[in-house]
Order: sequence, then structure tokens, then C-alpha cells
Amino acid sequence: MKNLATAAALALSALLTNAVAQSSIGGATCSPTLTAKSAAPSVADGYVARLVANGLTKPRGIKFDSQGALLVVESGVGITALSLVDAGQSCLSVGSKRTVISNPDLNHGIELSTNGSTLYASTSDVLYSWEYSPQSQTNTSQPRVLINQMAGTDHTTRTLVLSKHVPGMIVVARGSTSNLDLQAEDLSSGISQVKAFNLNNMTEPYTYTNDGLLLGWGLRNEVGIAEEPITGAIYGVENSVDELERSGQDIHQDNPGEELNFLGYLNGTATPGQGGQGVNYGYPSCFSAWNAADVPDFTGQTGQQFAIGDQNSTVNDTICASLQAPRLVFQAHMAPLDILFNEQGTAAWVTFHGSWDRTDPVGYKLSVIEFANGEPVQPSNSTTAAIDIVSNADNSKCPGGCFRPVGLAWDSQGRLFMSSDATGEIFVVLRADGNSTQSVGSNATGTLPDQAASSSGTGTAASGSATSSSVASVGGMSLLAVLFGVLAFLV
Repeated sequence: MKNLATAAALALSALLTNAVAQSSIGGATCSPTLTAKSAAPSVADGYVARLVANGLTKPRGIKFDSQGALLVVESGVGITALSLVDAGQSCLSVGSKRTVISNPDLNHGIELSTNGSTLYASTSDVLYSWEYSPQSQTNTSQPRVLINQMAGTDHTTRTLVLSKHVPGMIVVARGSTSNLDLQAEDLSSGISQVKAFNLNNMTEPYTYTNDGLLLGWGLRNEVGIAEEPITGAIYGVENSVDELERSGQDIHQDNPGEELNFLGYLNGTATPGQGGQGVNYGYPSCFSAWNAADVPDFTGQTGQQFAIGDQNSTVNDTICASLQAPRLVFQAHMAPLDILFNEQGTAAWVTFHGSWDRTDPVGYKLSVIEFANGEPVQPSNSTTAAIDIVSNADNSKCPGGCFRPVGLAWDSQGRLFMSSDATGEIFVVLRADGNSTQSVGSNATGTLPDQAASSSGTGTAASGSATSSSVASVGGMSLLAVLFGVLAFLV
């Protein structure tokens, strides 16, 4: 009995040590701590989310510079640099804040050159560049206009992505000027399009309408754009139309689906069965079904496109089916705003800003999609491809009483940072086992949580509040209870 008691005690000691280590990883011992503006997020099992910064003005796009400062586009303010104090894992805080660019017209897009010495940012009309010093966190030149004539109303963000596969190429997205913008039917309008521009040796500014390499058109509002790191495939996430009707019937609660679109490659390579470069994705006449059963007189399935308005020889379901369909669809009105791949190309992280055009709010979360060989693992008709990692515990309080994810960025340690514009906050997300958040997906060392674990909210929201600091898993605590019982019996 004594030997059994000793063994049980050793096992208990090991488990307690692991629990303490997990608690340290989750940041329960971090000091000082911040309290989230809204309720602490619900986090999937195996992950930790901690509030790093608050008090910002509508933080949108974020990017780390070469010295580890987090550059933040504060919409209506400009770009600020946050120097972080790093105590390890999720124990991060802001040591200082410095204004880099003061320009209230900057609203979302941000990029940095590979060598870290050129900063790019966009207004609704212009893409600018500045010489940038990461050592002093200052711009060292006057702004240079690279692309202009992008002005518009309604959808005014101009997302930026610098290619790593084709150096010097920058991808710029331009959305529609209204909910259902008929100008987008005209290819020459430059509206609802994604283009790439060669910045190498350019002498004069480009005009968005007339210049650039067309990656896709008929794309209502492709706010999130990313380059898959292994193959160089360009993907975008689309915010689809509101208040949709078909055949006089209101179908807007669950249709159309938000989209993940494959936009080809910057070197012009086409993929059989997936369309080519510069093809039409359907807007403003064709939309993708999320709940196909609710679409009147439609025989297609989730992910397939249908027409709106009067069916005629130029707009009908058959023609819509011939246009480029999305690679995946998501629940209507979740509003995806950013997409970011891990370095292995096995996972794409997507922020869902959340709905306004739905009775029961949806979105307001960070999700991850498994990739392999340059494309999603799930088929195009899947409704379960996006796995929730960080979400609001009660969407009924949204949009006013919850965080709203926008921008994503990796730091040099593989920790994922996420901005929330509605609450003025920055969160860090990492795995509870201490491994890099980059290490998830089918070909990586880690695994993604299943849908059940994702929806259960059994992970840790380390927001700094006393009620949300524990990181030990439910399974670990159950085992602790068993060992305590065995030890008590044996002793």
C-alpha cells in the first residue's frame, strides 16, 4: 500500500507540475493584466487567448516590423507602433506607443517590404509608401503615391498583400460602392475587383481602373486577401450581399453565403477545374447558396451559384453556374475581414467581424480552415470547414457588447495577434501546450480541434480577469480528482 501511495503521489506531483506549467503558458500569472472591454472570449480546447492592448481607436490592419514592434492602423487616426514587453508565451503588454504616420484617411490596409524598410498603407483612394526605420519607429520620407483613383463609397477599405512568390508585386482589393452595385457588371469600371501591381522600377503612379494585373472581378467586397505560402495561390474572403430576395421571397437570413475564393497565381498559372486568372465571380447578378433549400426554384447545393432578378437570356442559373464559384462558403453575414496562412500552408486563419443583417447574430469570431497542397481540405459544399477557435460567449450581446475581430499578424515566435476594432483591443492567440500557433493543420506537428471541442468553449480566455485565468484542461482536472481520491484511499 505504501508503494502504491508513493506512486500515486508521484503521479499527482507530475500532473500538478504540468497543470502549473499550463497555467503559466496560459498567462494566469502574468502581471500586470488587462480586463477585456466585453466579456472574456470563449476559446477552443487547446488554445489560449489573452488581451495584450486596449484603448486603441478602431484598430484594423496589423503588421509586425523587423524589430518586433506591432504596427497598427487605427482607422481615422493613422499608424501607430506598439513596443511590446514580452515575459514569454501569452504574457505580453504594451511598453510604449508611438505615432508612425498621422493621417486620418488611413483606414485598413498595411504592408511592409521584405527588408522592413518600406511601409505601405491605403486610404479609400490612394496607396502610399514611406521609407521606414524599424529602429526608430519613424517614417523617414514624404509619402509616395503608388496607386490612385480607387475612391468610392460604402466599401472603402483597400486591402494590401505583398507577394513573397513574385517579389515586387502587391495585391490590392477594391469593393463595390453600394450593396448591389450594377457598375461592377462593367469590367472597365475597376469596381469589385482584385488586381496586382508591379512596384519594381515604377516611375509614375498607377491608376486602379486602367492598370494592373486583373486577378478577379465580380467580387463584391474581398476584404481579406492572402498568398498561400507553398504554392503561391492567392485566396480572398468575400463579404456578400445584404437583404437578398429571389422570386419575390426574402431569403436574406441564411443566403447568400460568404465566400473563400481562389484567385489564381501571380505568375499566371491556371489550375484545371478551378478557373484561371482574371475570371468573373458573378457579382452583382450571381450569388452562392449557403442554405440552398431556402432558395426558391433552385436545384443546386451549398456553394453553387444562383441568379437574382428576372431570369432571362443573360442572367439565369445556368449562366451563373458557368461563372467562377467559390472554393468554400460560410454562413451568411459573418463578414470575413482577414485571412492569414501559417508558414507551412496547412491552415488559413479567418476573422469574422460579425453580422448586422440577421435576426440571430453570427460571426464575431476567429476560425481556422485546414489546407493541404495549396487548397482547403474540405469540399466546396462543406458547411463545417471553418473551425472556431476564439469566439464571443454570447452573440446575443453583439454587436454592441462583444469583440469584433479584424486584422491578423504573426510575430517571430509564431504567436497569432488579432485586432478588434469595436473594442479598441489587440489579443494574442496561442496553443496551450506552448507550441507555436503556426503548427496546426494536416501536414504540421499539431492538430486542429474538432467541431465539438471548438463549440464547447473549453479552452482558456486569459483576459486578465480572475474568473478566466485557469488553463488546465477539463480532462486534466478530472484526472486530478481521481488521483486525489486514490491517494486518500491508499493513505
